Order: sequence, then C-alpha cells, then structure tokens
Amino acid sequence: MFNNSPKIKTRKLDWPLIYGLIGLCLIGFFTILSAVSGTKEMTSIMRTHIIALPIAVAAFVFGWLFNYQIYAEHYKKLYVFVIFLLVAVLAFGIVARGSHSWFRFGGFSFQPAELCRIALIVITAAFLAGRPRQIKNFKTLAIFSAFILPVFGLIMMQPDFSSIVVTAPALLILLFVAGVNVYYFVLIIAFGLMAGIFPIIWTYISLYPEILDNSIILSWVNSLSFDIIPCMIFSGVLVGLFVLAWFVLRYFRVLVPFSLTMVLAFSMVAGFFSGYFVNKHIKSYQRKRVEAFLAPSADPKGASYNVLQAQIAMGSGGVLGKGLFSGTQSRLGFVPERHTDFILAILGEENGLLGTLLVLSLYILILWRIIIIARNSSDLFGYLLCAGIFAIFFVYMAFNFGMLIGIVPVAGIPLPFISYGGSNLVSSMWALGLVEGVYFRRLSLI
Repeated sequence: MFNNSPKIKTRKLDWPLIYGLIGLCLIGFFTILSAVSGTKEMTSIMRTHIIALPIAVAAFVFGWLFNYQIYAEHYKKLYVFVIFLLVAVLAFGIVARGSHSWFRFGGFSFQPAELCRIALIVITAAFLAGRPRQIKNFKTLAIFSAFILPVFGLIMMQPDFSSIVVTAPALLILLFVAGVNVYYFVLIIAFGLMAGIFPIIWTYISLYPEILDNSIILSWVNSLSFDIIPCMIFSGVLVGLFVLAWFVLRYFRVLVPFSLTMVLAFSMVAGFFSGYFVNKHIKSYQRKRVEAFLAPSADPKGASYNVLQAQIAMGSGGVLGKGLFSGTQSRLGFVPERHTDFILAILGEENGLLGTLLVLSLYILILWRIIIIARNSSDLFGYLLCAGIFAIFFVYMAFNFGMLIGIVPVAGIPLPFISYGGSNLVSSMWALGLVEGVYFRRLSLI
C-alpha cells in the first residue's frame, strides 16, 4: 500500500508535481487575462487574482511544512471549524449567484465551501486511518455518515450544489480505496444514484410531457396523498429488488441475504426522497443546466446557449488556435462566464487542440505524481490523504472537460489553477501542499 523503504531518494519536494503546478498557474494567469481583457471588470478581476496568488503560495508552503500527521490527532477540531464556517456563512454571509455562500471582506470575497472540500478530505482520511481494522464494519460507516451529512446539509442550505457534486464522488472514491465493505459501498451508491436521478427524470418529463400524456394516469397520480406515495415507492422498490435477488440466485447461484435486500430498499427510498428534496429546492438556473444537458438543441438561445457557445468557441480554435488575446467568440462576448465556468473554451479557442492537450497533460502529470507519493507514504493517513486529494482533482478535471463535450451537465465547477477564483486557488494550493508534506515525510528520518 505505502512504502517506507530507505532506498527512496531524500528530496524534500516532488519537482515534477511542482513543475506541473507552475505550468498550470502560468497558463491560467494568461488565459484569465485574455478572457477579461477589454472588459470593465478587468482591473478588479486581475487585481484579485494577483493578490490571491501569493496567498495561495503561502497556503502551499503551509501544507508542505506543517506536519500533516497532526491533523490525524486533531481532525475533530478541524471538523468543528468546518461546521462553524458553514453556519457563519449562512448567518453573516452575502448572497451571490443565488447562493448564500460568500463572506465579504472589504473589496474581496471568500467562499468557505472551497476550503471545506479539502478539509473534509483531511477529516475523512484521518477518521478512516484511525480505524484500520473497523473500516469494513457498518458501525464505522454509520459514524462516518453521521458527521458528513450535517456538512452536506449546511452546504445544501446555501444552496451550493456544485460543492456536493465535487465532494461526494471524491469521498466515495476515498471510501473505496480505504477498503469499505462492498455491500455498504453498494448501499451508498444506490442512495446517491436515486438522489441524483430523480431531479434529472423530473426535468426530462418537463421537457417531454408527452411521455405522460395520459389523463387517467395523471389524475390518479395527483389524487394520491403524500402518506400513500412513500408506501407505494417502497413497495415497488422492494418487489423489484426481490425479483432481482431471485434472478441472481436462479442464474448465478448467489444467495442475496434478506437483510441486505431490505436495507438496500430503504437506502434507495431514502435516496428517492433526498432527490425529491433537491428537486424542490433547485434554483432555476441550475434547472436550466440540466435541461441543456438533456436537450441541448431544444433551446439554443436559452438554456443551452452557454454550452453551445462554449463548444463553438472551442471548436473554432482548430489545432493551433487563434492566438492569445485573439479569440473572437470570447472577445465579442458570445461565451458567458468565460473567466470561470467556461475558461476551457477560451483556452481552446486561443490555443487550439494542442493548448488544451497541454493543460490535460499537466493535470495528468499532477495526478500521476499524487499516486506515486501515496504509494511512498510512510503511514496509512498519508496514503488516504493523497487518495482523497487525487479523487477531488480528478473530479474537477472530469467535470470541466466533460461538460464541454456534453457528457456531463454544467455544474459551475472551477478548473483549479486555470479558472478565476481566489478561494478555489488557495484551497487547491493547500491541497497540493499537503501532498508535498506527505512526500516530505515519506521517510521517518525526514
């Protein structure tokens, strides 16, 4: 799992990771400058970014030099700090883009959810590392859920669904790497799928109401009371799972325990009602993002405008691009949110396929080095910490590249080191500083 061999070289920094990080930051700086060049917000955006850069470097140095193993001893205090930040932003924060998720300090803003993403990885890694023999027990998973769900609940109250979209898959990957019982892992996946699928299904029905074009069915559904619907859903899920269990036994000779079937049914029903809650509280602009994903050609001047314009801009760059500060789609204002959510479109238009592949290669370099550092970690906590940070950067990368080619919906997720955003830059730098800290202390002599 991890290596404590004396043959490892005693370098104090993993330079390939540093080179990849510097490369991304340089590309990000000039891409942001190009994206906002000529706009009235250019001065304030670039000033904020320039101020955020040294703070981010300081966060990296802190993550590198501060002994990460201290977090394993005091992760409960870090958890209390996370809860405090999320409660404080709901009480004293400002509303921006429909979310109550920002602190304002003079002319600068700070989004605590960005820091909390990385802090949750640290907390989860410390929690699991402290229970190496109990990881497969249901009690461990129940305790984990008990302290994670309040954090997600506070984030949902903002609401900030993009933080959930990034953090939840990363925590799942971390649980899998830690060796959680496969049955319990299936329960979590079932819950998450049901919670995520319901808003998508409901949006699809709203786009294509003809699939329910039956007055008898609609009147019957509308006549049901809220007390009856949960019983019907649970019964339907339970019957379906028992049929599936019979099928597995009949054709694969594998007996699925009755208790597992019941727990799985409850998990799916709980996921369904969580999805119902998300669907009721989802913002209109977030709904439009799902609509654009499901039917990109249905509303090219409305819900799908952002994605289509970003794809046009990226495609117009060709192989070599139009050159820095020469992107016509961006400079004429066709690409919205071009310095944040859709900065990859600007990169593709101005630097072409080669520039986009360069950024992708630098991300892959960083992810590869995180894997190497995890394998060479001197303890389980360092290994799990690197695994969680790998997972969250992988999710960042997958969503940003995926939404431009239309395989995932737009989720308002920044691309670390490339997109504008001081909070994300500082937290991402701290994360890689933690990885360097694991590398720095990979030998007990260091």
